[in-house]
Amino acid sequence: MKPDPLSDAKVIDSWRTNAAPWSEAVRGQRIESRRLVTDRAAIDAVVSVTPRTVLDLGCGEGWLARALSERGMMVTGVDAVPALIQTAQKAGGGEFRVASYEDITGGMLRERFDAVVANFSLIGGPAVDALIEYVPNLLTPGGHLVIQTLHPVAACGELPYADGWRPGSWAGFSDDFTDPAPWYFRTMESWDRLLARSGLRLTERREPVNPGTGKPASVVFMARVAG
Repeated sequence: MKPDPLSDAKVIDSWRTNAAPWSEAVRGQRIESRRLVTDRAAIDAVVSVTPRTVLDLGCGEGWLARALSERGMMVTGVDAVPALIQTAQKAGGGEFRVASYEDITGGMLRERFDAVVANFSLIGGPAVDALIEYVPNLLTPGGHLVIQTLHPVAACGELPYADGWRPGSWAGFSDDFTDPAPWYFRTMESWDRLLARSGLRLTERREPVNPGTGKPASVVFMARVAG
């Protein structure tokens, strides 16, 4: 039975289909926005909170875990797509495990981390809400959550500025990519509210700018457990 085309299940289904071309695109530095802006933005944000241990949520083929490990951090990467985890394990640079967001909120991970990072991996709907609400259980005292995601204003396009599922696209990617994943659009206010109701206090918001377009390439939310 095929998953609903606008659902968390469909997001995972699409990434299972596109695991191989995605890994090749990342390792070949074929995604311009990543090469120019967002890869460095993710690394800089995590480095700025000086963690010793890091959990990389939706780690994909492991590039960020490797980059952080090279900077002396102990990184655990998790992803729901076995093929991506297998690719990450072959390259090394961290401990990698197959785990869905539902596995994590169900208590699969027993350890806690100085930083939890989600780099363009929070594109779903209810599963993402539940995950962020669970994040305080994954952090050591004083730990940080770092999220890099699409900038709501820049990514809104011509559609209404309102939360909701949107169809995905592989525009600008090679023909090796098929069956694009849908994504759940959230306004800036919705992101702020999600963090607040999860018991997290926003400490900084960064808006990395693409030098080619002069527009935000992403938004980076940095938060800690409130209190």
